[in-house]
Amino acid sequence: MNAPPRILSIAGSDSSGGAGIQADIKTITMLGGYAMTAITAVTAQDTTGVHAVEALSPQMVAAQIDACVSDIGVDAVKIGMLGSAAIATLVADRLENLDVPVVFDPVMVATSGAALADEATVAAFERLMKLATLTTPNVPELDVLGGPDAMAARGIAYLAKGGDADGPMVEDRLVRPGHEDVVWRAARIETRHNHGTGCTLSSAIATLLGRGLALEEAISGARDYVRQALLKAPGFGCGHGPLGHEAVR
Repeated sequence: MNAPPRILSIAGSDSSGGAGIQADIKTITMLGGYAMTAITAVTAQDTTGVHAVEALSPQMVAAQIDACVSDIGVDAVKIGMLGSAAIATLVADRLENLDVPVVFDPVMVATSGAALADEATVAAFERLMKLATLTTPNVPELDVLGGPDAMAARGIAYLAKGGDADGPMVEDRLVRPGHEDVVWRAARIETRHNHGTGCTLSSAIATLLGRGLALEEAISGARDYVRQALLKAPGFGCGHGPLGHEAVR
């Protein structure tokens, strides 16, 4: 029996279980990976919004990463909410010499609209985007990061997610230096139960990369998983409800 790929998620905790570390663990497990975590922040949140946030110390985040890397080992990394500029810088330091795929979801705003990164933290994203195999911004995040022209000028590989755009079709575009763009289009799934889609997509891509799939294959498989999870959402909560991670077989 082959060992599962070891996937390290560096992200914040979502008390409601729909996004963040909790969504990552579910996704990684359902896709056949072994989930490990370095928690960057603790949030009190539910489907209606984020009610409180406390970032952990950079030293504690570093200790979690070091413990996973030195003992279990890592085959791929997913980065989500970072909590502070100091944590973002520390994570870049730790990952710079780690030769594994890295998927960076530049979390700035929760699905509910709550801000999850200040200007200093966003500025610290630069190193992470440059070392990442793939960065996965949504429409407003891509704008904050400078837009397609600025990303191209910096040589950053990214997946421009179209879930926040208007229209009946969702378009996701893979942009890489020296490659033709690759575009995926699918009919929009109309639902309010979409909490944690970005976390789920990025951790799914990381897991499939950790299993040895090529980048385009990993993105395709991850998109399929997210769409199935959207269709099988359990309907919990009064706001943006969680996906049906465990219902996908």
